[in-house]
Amino acid sequence: MTQTITLSNDSINAANANRQRPATEVSARSVKASLTGRPAKARPHHWALYWAAALAIIVLGQFAVSRLEWIASYPSSWIMPLKDWIDSFFEWLIYGLLFFEGTPFEFAPRDITRGFSALLAYPLGLTASLFSDGYSKTVPALPWVTVAGLAALLGHWVGGWRSALLAAAAFSYLALFGVWQASMQTFSLVLITVPLVFLIGLAAGIVMSKSQRFKRAVTPLFDILQSMPPFAYLVPIVVLYGVGDVPAMIATALFAVPPVARCIALGLEGVQKGVLEAGRMMGCTRWQLLWQVQMPAARSVILVGLNQGIMQTLAMIVLAALIGASGLGSELLTSLQSLRLGEALEQGIAIVVIAVVLDRLSRAYALKQPVYADPRRSWWRRHPYVALALAYLIVSIMLARVFPQMALLTGEHSITTAPYWNAGIDWINLHLYESVQAFRNFTLLEILIPTRNFFQAIPWVTLVALLALLGYRLGGWSVALVAGLLTLFPAVTGLWIQTMTTLYMIGTAAAVCVVVGFAIGLAASRSAPWSRFAAGVCDFFQTFPSFIYLIPVVMLFKVSDLSAIIAVLLFAVVPMIRYTILGLRGVPKPIMEAATQQGTTPLQRLVKVELPIALPEIMLGVNQVIFMALFMVAITALIGTQDLGAEINVARSGNEIGKALVAGLCIAFLGITADRLIGAWVKRKRIALGSA
Repeated sequence: MTQTITLSNDSINAANANRQRPATEVSARSVKASLTGRPAKARPHHWALYWAAALAIIVLGQFAVSRLEWIASYPSSWIMPLKDWIDSFFEWLIYGLLFFEGTPFEFAPRDITRGFSALLAYPLGLTASLFSDGYSKTVPALPWVTVAGLAALLGHWVGGWRSALLAAAAFSYLALFGVWQASMQTFSLVLITVPLVFLIGLAAGIVMSKSQRFKRAVTPLFDILQSMPPFAYLVPIVVLYGVGDVPAMIATALFAVPPVARCIALGLEGVQKGVLEAGRMMGCTRWQLLWQVQMPAARSVILVGLNQGIMQTLAMIVLAALIGASGLGSELLTSLQSLRLGEALEQGIAIVVIAVVLDRLSRAYALKQPVYADPRRSWWRRHPYVALALAYLIVSIMLARVFPQMALLTGEHSITTAPYWNAGIDWINLHLYESVQAFRNFTLLEILIPTRNFFQAIPWVTLVALLALLGYRLGGWSVALVAGLLTLFPAVTGLWIQTMTTLYMIGTAAAVCVVVGFAIGLAASRSAPWSRFAAGVCDFFQTFPSFIYLIPVVMLFKVSDLSAIIAVLLFAVVPMIRYTILGLRGVPKPIMEAATQQGTTPLQRLVKVELPIALPEIMLGVNQVIFMALFMVAITALIGTQDLGAEINVARSGNEIGKALVAGLCIAFLGITADRLIGAWVKRKRIALGSA
């Protein structure tokens, strides 16, 4: 699902730096540097020295493997029992720690967490009663006609007729295809979770924008939460909060708050100093300056943060079903477990429909300009949409009492395409089985298994040293230290082989994603209509539940590493396409005109001008591919992989908190290492091109 802000602040700033410079300045420096081959401000490369050092590390590592056992395999006596320490801590926290022990007021931390769950259950029960369950037999839930009509009115208010038609069509689809009850359960969960996520993210973002110390403290935590598979922290949440919709809300908040907070902090920090000075000159207090100056000035970026919260919340819908969340996620998992692909696709499309509607409405609201209402006019003239909504609510509920099909469409009146999807899969298995299996066997035996064996044979000392050397070359000692220590962590915790297997799968899938996504993005970026079409397709596939990709690949390629890699490819290729289009379409026109005036051919202009300038965005696409591939690790473990995802899946089944968190940290550290190295490389390229 959508994970569009799983980036460090350095990576975001590296991508935005070119956009903040005047086009004429970028043109004068970047085009000259690209075409002449003499980059401004470039420091001596000394690449030969670093290549020699890397070669020496590899040779010495291979030489020492056969002579020193501790280099070939990390000694078991050196392994840090971090899993046991975490398990002991949680056991003490849950069963050993007591407050006011021996008094009538004695309670444990688990009582606090369960009490918090009960508190959150009240608003969730309210929305569930309103949209899906009803208050009683005499007071049913809102009819589907009512919800669809109110959604259309809301759409017209925020975005005009197009948004109104989209909202009405979307909710009508949910009713017509027989997924209304499950959809409304999911919708009820989203309506409570998104405000919770936004409020926490808003508070954290405000503090981050005001305190650099707090920002430095929470940034590593946010990095870990955004790059760690949610499966890893589902285990402690179940232990502390139990199962059901409320624990699912808490897990979703952990997943969705970091990008919201970062987006809000970025917006508040981006308010121009002149605006702040004007507010101070008018006598604003710090509180007034925040709420009456900064917040309105950063309104569009803050609402983008709200949009991110909505999309990240929906990304967790299916995963949250693993700990008891009701709704479409639960229905989808049931369909997948029974291999009812047609029903699973319909339920997955229903999640996409909800995601698209909420995405479009929140974006339209972010762009909506405030409208002044004359206080002298009557109430219903000042609030026509509210008056119309109340009138429609009353009329539609009364009509639904008379015509039951306006309240809920039963099976005989609903539509389904499941038989056609199932028939299509059966036809493919019947007619293409031999060709598919031949391709599967060749790919596994000739490519994937040798690649996996190569990764698993890399000595831990060699890989740690190589990544530290690369980090030093790209970003100095700080990046080298981060890359070296984070790469060492899997060896220290006894998960080196599983980490190398994960690295092989992610590396293979990411390489294919980058090549395929770049080719598609390059082709689509050549014209505005194709760019818009590609963006629409990307929106659809990026909101599709990640579990859906597993079923067709398993049915075609059976349970194997190939199935997992193809599922990762289908899920993670979207950001590469999107960011390639963004980068190439965002090259300023003066630069293109300057290159054309110097007599460049279209190919020369692409290679020497467009690609270097679009490099930050393209590399952010690579960054996102890696993060989204890591997100899929625990999910592909459900089809039999033997990597870190399998460790998390086993830990989830046995409620082994330490095992799940350590494996999740190994995955998170892979993503953070890649993010730091890519960010440092992008920064160097910008300096070399004279755009820094």
